[in-house]
Amino acid sequence: MTVYFIGAGPGAADLITLRGARTLAACQVCLYAGSLVPRELLAECPPDARLLDTAQLDLDRITEELVRAHGEGHDVARLHSGDPSVFSAVAEQMRRLDAAGVPYEVVPGVPAFAAAAAALKRELTVPTVGQTVILTRIAQQATAMPDGEDLATLGRSGALLVVHLAARYVDRVVDELLPHYGVDCPAAVVAYASRPDEVVLRGTLDGIAQQVKDAGVLRTAVIMVGRTLGAEQFGDSHLYSPERDRHVC
Repeated sequence: MTVYFIGAGPGAADLITLRGARTLAACQVCLYAGSLVPRELLAECPPDARLLDTAQLDLDRITEELVRAHGEGHDVARLHSGDPSVFSAVAEQMRRLDAAGVPYEVVPGVPAFAAAAAALKRELTVPTVGQTVILTRIAQQATAMPDGEDLATLGRSGALLVVHLAARYVDRVVDELLPHYGVDCPAAVVAYASRPDEVVLRGTLDGIAQQVKDAGVLRTAVIMVGRTLGAEQFGDSHLYSPERDRHVC
């Protein structure tokens, strides 16, 4: 039997992929992050499936449940918010399953930053303005950041920064990025992206913190800072240029 790490998407139940929904419907056991995964998705599970909210479980207990379900001959859906490839704590679960000899697969999902960009109606990479996106977080009450990955260091690149899990500390984010991006740099915060209670805030780096406070945004948000957010005057990409030789592979 197999454990399937499934990306549930950023919040809206219909943003799970077709593969994710079909896999979910075929698993007799589902472990899900109850505080983040929409409850509507659980309707995709078989009527007699065992459902377990992992919000209050530690890694050892989660691993025990996955291994037990495998031993009982059940495929298991491990439902994570967003996409399992970033900030999902999937790597440590995979390591435990490797040690236990339990096979697993990963079904990708729509990440939060993509849903946020959609809410903003913005392409994050714009020709001649910015072609790099950095996904990061800050060290606060969670795991420490590795050396060289602090905001001040990353900010020197001038790339579009997408800061996860930091809305509560937006003042710190602004203070560390202002020297590198300037007060007039476009900034945005999207909370609960794709959900009915979605909050979209747009502004500049010197004013975005106050907007976040006024809106009462504390969690489930991404902070975006970079020139591509406000780009209007830029050249067309080479992709659809009439000068491009379309016979060259």
